[in-house]
Amino acid sequence: MARIILGTHYPGLKFIKKGKVRDIYEIDGKLLIIATDRLSAFDVVFEQGIPEKGRVLTKISEYWFKQVEDIIQNHIISTDLNDFPVLKKYAGELENRIMVVKNVKPVMVECIIRGYLSGSGWEEYRKKGSICGIHLPGGLLESDRLPEPIFTPTSKAEVGVHDENITFEDVVHMLGKARAFEIKEKAVAIYKKAALIAEKKGLIIADTKLEFGLDGEDLILIDEALTPDSSRFWPKDLYKPGGAQASFDKQFVRDYLIDIKWNKKPPAPPLPEEIIRKTSEKYLEALKKIVS
Repeated sequence: MARIILGTHYPGLKFIKKGKVRDIYEIDGKLLIIATDRLSAFDVVFEQGIPEKGRVLTKISEYWFKQVEDIIQNHIISTDLNDFPVLKKYAGELENRIMVVKNVKPVMVECIIRGYLSGSGWEEYRKKGSICGIHLPGGLLESDRLPEPIFTPTSKAEVGVHDENITFEDVVHMLGKARAFEIKEKAVAIYKKAALIAEKKGLIIADTKLEFGLDGEDLILIDEALTPDSSRFWPKDLYKPGGAQASFDKQFVRDYLIDIKWNKKPPAPPLPEEIIRKTSEKYLEALKKIVS
């Protein structure tokens, strides 16, 4: 089994922040984002990691950033270690894990776009008939395709704090009408293009989470893009509405944690080796399907 990277420590680099999955340093006034193999589920970071996870997240993000450049620019400057000599001594750990990106101001809204009814969206629909204030037709089944993709934002929380669903009106209040509509329009356009590309590769993107930043006054796409950590990927040939779907994403781990009735509070329970291995296989399969 490949070496699992749970954390990084580089004395020669200026450390900025440790996220749920990524470690962030400063390099030449830019941000160095390192995708570790840490696993976060229900906003709790686990002590065990998933082999190859960080590399999968980086490669898939890089692919999607390029695919949607005609819709919106992104924060990537380089993913090549050779562009930064100071990193070469750490090449064994960092190969295919890094993004050197623009240091921009993040927009404090997580932009979730749903094309299908699943996860917390399904739970909210069952209770209210709506998601984030958006009324939906009655009688929909779990995993049903929605008439149109919907924009269901959440507040952007710190590590260990649950994100809270908010309405589009809340986003308008936070960011102003013009910026709120720009974000919604770009997020939905990104989802629609990615969903069409993925469908041709045999994958359904049920939903995804996107994050944006401001490069001066220009809105750009930041963080990660359409990865198994931030999206639900379903095999198209097995899709059948009316229940949960087979997946190539973190939902596999979430389902296990729900089955063992974990209370979703720290500390995280230990994961069986079989769950770790299968999760790694699912992430690698997602990479193969998407990037090939």
